[in-house]
Amino acid sequence: MTVETSTDMGGSAANVEDSNSGFGTIIIGAGQAGLSAAHHLLRKGLKPFEDFVVLDANDGPGGAWRHRWDTLTFDRAHGLHPLPGMALGTPDPKEPASAVVARYYGSYEDHFGIPVVRPFKIRRVEGSLVDGFTVTAVDGRSLSAKTVINATGTWDKPYWPAYPGQREFTGRQLHTHDFVSPEEFLGKRVLVVGGGTSAAQFLLQFSALGIDTLWSTRRPPEWRTAPLDKAWGIGVEAEVNERTHSGLPPRSVVSVTGLPLTDFYTAGIESGVLVSRGGIDSIGERSVHFADGSEEEIDVILWATGFRASLDHLAPLGLREHGGGIVMDTDSVSVLKVPGLFLVGYGASASTVGATRAGRAAAAGAAGLLNEREAVAVPA
Repeated sequence: MTVETSTDMGGSAANVEDSNSGFGTIIIGAGQAGLSAAHHLLRKGLKPFEDFVVLDANDGPGGAWRHRWDTLTFDRAHGLHPLPGMALGTPDPKEPASAVVARYYGSYEDHFGIPVVRPFKIRRVEGSLVDGFTVTAVDGRSLSAKTVINATGTWDKPYWPAYPGQREFTGRQLHTHDFVSPEEFLGKRVLVVGGGTSAAQFLLQFSALGIDTLWSTRRPPEWRTAPLDKAWGIGVEAEVNERTHSGLPPRSVVSVTGLPLTDFYTAGIESGVLVSRGGIDSIGERSVHFADGSEEEIDVILWATGFRASLDHLAPLGLREHGGGIVMDTDSVSVLKVPGLFLVGYGASASTVGATRAGRAAAAGAAGLLNEREAVAVPA
């Protein structure tokens, strides 16, 4: 295996030429979960660019955070759990979260010598623990590994719900994934659809600029007043894990956690901005018909309807059950159907704190399998 980088290990450009040797582990994704897994592989003695490598589809560090809009400042990002071995520090709360996280992740990669190759966008993963896995990029590059830790998150898989008449709407439709700035909606009447924190933050940003808004949620918003303590977090993780251990698809984050009833949101409720009109029945050419029988003229529909796990590249491995979920082992990172494949950032590990712990568990699982294979390969 030969590796050439234009700068350092975490450089923005890299070229990997495959050979028959392959890697012990390939990590797909350099976000919170992927970097955590890489850190723990290093601690277990695996050598960067020899025993393992991290493949990242982005042009630079930051994972999905680097794509977030500038008006999402760090104080509105609901916290970022630190990566293992390096404190985040105290960022300027008014700095864009995208800049804070990109800088932090980049410093982390440099400090620990994380072997990131980017950009390397994956098309498919094939193989097995017995025969080895083959990871193929969209440009045709191909790498082999004995184990794979998938840390691709959700950003590349925005969820768009379907409603009657949606295709006939002549106004603009966009998803959170494609949002850039609230200023582009000045003078427009905007319907924000979705019950999560992004939807609530969009509405408050628009209102501050005098933009006319409406809010649609399928169910009444669930505002949470309980503190974000350890016991609460354990309960949330247990609820999510119960589904993934049974092979059911993970539920949306907000359906499990609810919306935090902060002073910021309380003011929005009192002003009438954060009051839902309820669900949508159908969509007209320039209007929306709500489930309560009312109709409103709309210029823009912003679908803040969340994301699904970005796992299309794993389709050749046949992971999905009939209901669309994946059966996870009791460690919540090992895929029962495909030994040697670990999913981090899936299910309960979709949060930054969960992703950090999942990275550690996946690294332990991958290193354990590699040690077992090495022991078998060496004659007694």
